[in-house]
Parts: sequence; structure tokens; C-alpha cells
Amino acid sequence: MWITLVTGTAGAGRTSVALGTALAEARAGRRVLLVSADADPAAVAGEDLSLLAPDPAADFRREFLALQARSTTALDLLGAAPFEDAELTELPGSRDFALLRSLRDAAAGDWDLAVVELPPVTEALALLALPAQLRRYLRRLLPPERQAARALRPMLAQLAGVPLPAQWLYETTARWEAELAAVQDVLDAPGTAVRLVVEPGPAAEEALRTARLGLALHGLALEGVVANRVLPADSPDPWFAGLAAEQHRHLAALRETQPGLHELPHLGRALRGPEDLALLAVTAPATGAAPAAPPEWTVEDRRDEDGILVWHVPLPGAVKDGLSLVRRGDELLLGAGPFRRAVPLPAVLRRCTVTGAGLVDGDLRIRFTPDPGLWPRTAP
Repeated sequence: MWITLVTGTAGAGRTSVALGTALAEARAGRRVLLVSADADPAAVAGEDLSLLAPDPAADFRREFLALQARSTTALDLLGAAPFEDAELTELPGSRDFALLRSLRDAAAGDWDLAVVELPPVTEALALLALPAQLRRYLRRLLPPERQAARALRPMLAQLAGVPLPAQWLYETTARWEAELAAVQDVLDAPGTAVRLVVEPGPAAEEALRTARLGLALHGLALEGVVANRVLPADSPDPWFAGLAAEQHRHLAALRETQPGLHELPHLGRALRGPEDLALLAVTAPATGAAPAAPPEWTVEDRRDEDGILVWHVPLPGAVKDGLSLVRRGDELLLGAGPFRRAVPLPAVLRRCTVTGAGLVDGDLRIRFTPDPGLWPRTAP
């Protein structure tokens, strides 16, 4: 199964490109699901295309009421009045969780292709990083291995002098962990990749730099870039020709940065139905084709030459002033531009100390020196 995650600059036509691509693939005989909160169902009425629209309000109410039901005993002890469905309104962030659950549900279906419309690029990258971040928080705050057996809890609570977390809290955490892990599995699958939609201009080049950096940091693949609403370059009108020439200068810069750039024409009008949408299709990867792959993070062994190991972290577009590195236990807290990630160290590097780092042409090279107290000694 292929999953194409469509993001881009605000107003560049993400919804139209996602919808057009899904429609064209469905007409080609593939079983296609479009996940979008903004797509108009009427635009594809009568087409053999399935549409899944995330419902943040309903998703929030369902999850809140389920949590409330599991907390009944604690709420009764506090004398709290439970909420009813009709009085609940969604909180900020509900849209992100609803979209992640829709992504999980899409991957569980029997589809050849799922096209998923994401928010604009910076928000989309934060959304895609959310499952891993939340799983890390849950493991730190409520480690599953610290959960005491039910029969031992009263005795341990007396010995500790404080009440232990209730069993329902561990059960809820375990359920959240399982749901987040399912979403993470979808994001890590070899058939999942991101497609960036931009309108040629100054914002497009910056969006591409941001997307490449954020995706590389989080280990996600950039499957392709779509330049939407490209103006014809042969207009006799001087004003229009000047506008088109400016756009085509930015388009040339995009081509240099992103080989295989997809270019879609400006239709010169509002979309009028499925036939117009078909003009905005970008062909999905062919069945059996090699999936897009994120850049690999590799460890270079230079102990014989320099007594160090070097961890190569590809960060295209990164600048030295925007980087930060902090070693914390067996994790590396890595910052690049507006993005942050806590990365588990490879096993071989956990027995080393960080002794330096350098950035060379988008390749962050972190130097590690083996710790003599932890590194196995070689026989004389």
C-alpha cells in the first residue's frame, strides 16, 4: 500500500492537487482513499473514489467520554459532575489527533493508495513528529515496567508513604501508546512519503528548504515536489508576461534544487468539476516501484585512523547557527532550525562520549570517542 502525504505552502492548492491525484488514480483502476477535511464530496460525486473526512469534534468527544468513563471512581471520590456529550466542545490540538487517527485507519483499510491532505508544511512536520514525541513523554512519565502487580499495590503504597498511580492510568497510557505506535508504524512504512505542493515564488524555495530539513531530521521521505499554477510563458501582454517571467525565475531555482519537479498549469479559472481536477493530477508511484527513502544516518568507524567514530546525520539546508546538540543519557537532543528531535543513540555510540561536531554540505558529522571504561578491551 502506498500512502502519499500532501503538504505545502498555504494557499498553493494542496486540496486540489490531492483531490486531482486521487481522482486520476481511481480512474486508472486503483483502489484509492482520499483523507481530507477540506475536499468537497460533490466534486467527486459518482466517481469510484472513497473519501474520509476527519471529524475533530466527534473524535474529541468520543475520546473524552471514554476517558471519563474509565475515571468514574476517582471522579466520584472528588464529587465531580461528569460531562455529557452535548456540552463538550473540542480543544486546540483536536484536529491533529483526529487526522493522525484517520491516517491509522486509512492504513488499516484495503486500498492500493491513500492520499492524505496535511496542513501547511511547518504544521505538517510538527504533526508527523507528534507520535514519537508523545510516546517518549509517556515512557518517561509512566514507564510500563514500573507498573506494580494489582495485589502488591496496597503494600507498596504503604511502604512508599504515597498512593501509587491508579491502575486505570497505566491502562489508559498503554492504550495511548498502542495507538501512537500504530500511527508511527504507518509513518515509518516504506510506502509512505511526503509530497510538497508550492506555487512558484520566494515562499516556495523557503518552503522546500524547510521541508527537506524537517523531513530529514525526522527520518521521513520527500517523494516529490509539485509546482502548481504555473503561468504560460508566451503571453503577448506585457504585464502578464512580466508576471510569468518572475514566476519562471523561481521555477528554474526549484528545478535546480529538486530534480524531477512536477509542474501543473494555472487553469485561469476556478475549478469546475472532475475534469478540471484531472488536470491537476500527479501520478502516484507505480505498483512495485522502489519507494522513496529518507536519507540514511550512518556510523563511520575511524578508530584505526583517528580513534573516533563519526555519526553522519544528513540535514540538507541546515546552517551552523541553527544547530544545537545535547547528549542526555542514551539520547541525543538534536535541533535544526525550527525543529527538535530526541534521537536514541545507536548501540555502538552509547559507550562513547561526544567530542565534537561539524556541518559539511548538509552533512552533520558528530564525533564520538570510545569511553575506555565502557569499551571492551582488545587482547594484547
